[in-house]
Amino acid sequence: YIGCSDKCYIRTECPQNPAKGTARDAAAKLVHHISGMGQGELDKRRQMAEATIKEMGISFTVYTEEGNIDRAWPFDIIPRTIPSDEWKCAEEGLKQRLRALNMFIDDLYHEQKVIRDGIIPEHVIKGSRNFLPECVGISPVHGVWAHICGTDIVRDGEGRFFVLEDNLRVPSGVSYMLENRAITKRILPEMFEKENILPLDDYCDQLFDMLVSLSPRDLEEPEIVVLTPGIFNSAYFEHAFLAQQMGAELVEGSDLFVEDDCVYMKTIKGPERVDVIYRRIDDAFIDPEVFREDSTLGVPGLMRVWKKGNVALANAPGAGVADDKVIYAYVPAIIEYYLGEKAILSNVETFLCEDPQQQEYVLNNLDKLVVKPANESGGYGMLVGPHSTKKEQEKFAELIKANPRNYIAQPTLNLSTAPTLIGPEKLEPRHLDLRPFILQGKESYVTTGGLTRVAMNKGSLVVNSSQGGGSKDTWIVDMENE
Repeated sequence: YIGCSDKCYIRTECPQNPAKGTARDAAAKLVHHISGMGQGELDKRRQMAEATIKEMGISFTVYTEEGNIDRAWPFDIIPRTIPSDEWKCAEEGLKQRLRALNMFIDDLYHEQKVIRDGIIPEHVIKGSRNFLPECVGISPVHGVWAHICGTDIVRDGEGRFFVLEDNLRVPSGVSYMLENRAITKRILPEMFEKENILPLDDYCDQLFDMLVSLSPRDLEEPEIVVLTPGIFNSAYFEHAFLAQQMGAELVEGSDLFVEDDCVYMKTIKGPERVDVIYRRIDDAFIDPEVFREDSTLGVPGLMRVWKKGNVALANAPGAGVADDKVIYAYVPAIIEYYLGEKAILSNVETFLCEDPQQQEYVLNNLDKLVVKPANESGGYGMLVGPHSTKKEQEKFAELIKANPRNYIAQPTLNLSTAPTLIGPEKLEPRHLDLRPFILQGKESYVTTGGLTRVAMNKGSLVVNSSQGGGSKDTWIVDMENE
């Protein structure tokens, strides 16, 4: 475990010699168990995991110039451990953050007090491509716009949690979090007897209950559907998985139609009215009558029905305005403005390139910073300064000067690392982050842990699966009841 810095794995007793460190309490049993494995046992477990992934059909799609490529889910068998007392604090911080962001979104589409009171400049909102004028004046159930959020959090070298970004449009990855646990139970079943690992398998039940709470009709069993772009979408596996787990119908836009200001689903028994749509389609494609006329993925008239309150959409159109990485810089102020509280979870220090002084600093330090476009996701379109070339830095300097509103920059964090199986028996440290999932409807819920994503390439800070990253199971270990 030499060099591993994740706070939950290694307690370094000698900074000059990390190998002399001892496993932290939450990881002690796991480390002891792995250390006691015989020759070849780790590789045997790795092969079991690969066979299980193939058997279960767990895959994801990578978009390339040559076409779409389906790949087996990249999984590391060494779990990440976090003690439950630390997780409780993170959980409260995540709930606080989403609550404030939903109040912020609702305010933007109504009175815009946050702008009038000078918390956020008006041009920042006007410059956001995710602010939808078509949503002004609409009031979703419970005042909630972002019902499902995937917030990326990281630890620094000292073990402190920081929020890296919020994903409020169509966040993905939760199915892989659940499948990671299912795989780990198969390959390390003995650890679930020895260790007090908190369960996370109630997510789909919680998601279903949250969606039920949005129904415009007071029914015991409202009609809930998962709207997918189709089999060629990179997250189609997840769409099908969640629909199956919730007992909901998986539909495409062509399976739905609007009539008499209601949404109906085509079935062999005839049309059935739909109450809640968990949509996995971007705003621009959900209704060709309002947004992109050439979209064949959405449902003509859907926005009209939603405005009338006859169907619920999760996440609501327009929620992505709070997904903007420029807005991210203002979230601590947003929390204090709406809730009168200090942020429990801190942001990473962020430089706004539209500010002349901050832009000058960024341009002079491109080799040290991570530069991100405001509205991209999946690790695309960013510059990791320490790993970039002079030519790439020059390119980004021109991009920033041409459109400063579209870029932010952050210090290159000393992200924590955790033991990762590299080859048959070799463990090496790899950088990682964590994506918990937060639900908000009538009530709030946070997953017990989340999707730990790992940069499988040595020294890399990019954890996205589309960029060569992998993942681990995340154990929240109840130390109080050990």
